[in-house]
Amino acid sequence: MLVSVLICTYNRGNLIHDTLRSLIERQEEKPGEIIVVNGGGANNCSQTLQFWKNQFPALREIETENVNLATGRNLGLSYCGGDLILQTDDDAQPFPDWIKLMKEAHETYPDAGVIGGEVVDSSGKSWVVKVADAITFPFYSQITEVRSLPGVNSSYKREIIRKVGDYDVSMFRGEDVDYNWRVLQAGWKVLYIPGIKVSHHHRSSWKGLLNQHYMYGRAYYRVRRKWPLMYSVYPRSVSTARDYLKLAYFLISPFHNAINRMKRIRGPFNKCTLFLPMIFVGYSWLWGYFTQMKKEQA
Repeated sequence: MLVSVLICTYNRGNLIHDTLRSLIERQEEKPGEIIVVNGGGANNCSQTLQFWKNQFPALREIETENVNLATGRNLGLSYCGGDLILQTDDDAQPFPDWIKLMKEAHETYPDAGVIGGEVVDSSGKSWVVKVADAITFPFYSQITEVRSLPGVNSSYKREIIRKVGDYDVSMFRGEDVDYNWRVLQAGWKVLYIPGIKVSHHHRSSWKGLLNQHYMYGRAYYRVRRKWPLMYSVYPRSVSTARDYLKLAYFLISPFHNAINRMKRIRGPFNKCTLFLPMIFVGYSWLWGYFTQMKKEQA
């Protein structure tokens, strides 16, 4: 089974070196090929890629103008020849058993079109990173069928790529949610397996974390507007008592989400001190949602 690993990068020449090291030097099973779509930027990674090409000739760099992640992924997929296509990001490092476990999972679960797992913090040294680790990525303690998986730790059967087609380039964020919804509509499962892990450089500043979740909120509205049948945490209309209750919960959901996410905080941290920042991040998500709603309904 040939495995392709696809990475889209832009302006992160200082981070992708560790990503490639984790794939080329530290994997228990090596990939058949690595495709890197390089959008350039001031912190271009071309020199880093050349270094790793010398170590791993099956690394291929595709130079392009950076547009968005969906556009980069579409370009990269056209060069991937694997039976399985694994995706990660230029600020992540897959665990040593990542490729092996992905292959085994797809063999064990032939009805799963998309498989991924946990995204963990790579440092854990600051309060903001602790908050980011608790609230940014999904977490389940057991194998679970889910609606979507983040692109930083995901894998696709080639048959799925052929059937579903390209990513929607109109999605400035949330392209993975949109794509995985289309996988579900095609009759395949999306499966979260907690043992399949990547470590990730979470946002290390409050400004960066708040902006990230603000953009997630904007993307959430756009994806749900595109797919009226997709589950949504907000009511599609407000006409019944149930709709009003759902709207009320939507507006206070940052409190509920913060309570649920407290259990994810690891290490010698005062969890109560992190509770309020998690709520603020939750409301930055809501702000993004309402910003996008106003923009698209104008």
